[in-house]
Amino acid sequence: MSGFSLSDLEAIVAERATADPSQSWTAKLVAAGQEKAAKKLGEEAVETVIAAISNDRHNLTAEAADLLYHLIVVLKIGGVPLQDVLNELQRRTAQSGITEKASRQPT
Repeated sequence: MSGFSLSDLEAIVAERATADPSQSWTAKLVAAGQEKAAKKLGEEAVETVIAAISNDRHNLTAEAADLLYHLIVVLKIGGVPLQDVLNELQRRTAQSGITEKASRQPT
């Protein structure tokens, strides 16, 4: 099993975000701004859904990887550390999903 983690990916994205945009897709996305990166995240989410409902395990794996990568880029641009997301997940999973959802304030 690989020792690669989402934290590793976050570190790679942070490093590549400062590269020359002509040499790095990550730097190009960061330079284009949050709107472009978020649109790309949305595209990858749709592609992941399509792969899931098509029962295409190989494509689902590839699209999920793309989705996670683009999410990390969007978080980077937004100044949200992955640890903040993990902390929120930990908070939410400390109780049942139904109880947690009922406790959320309407937005």
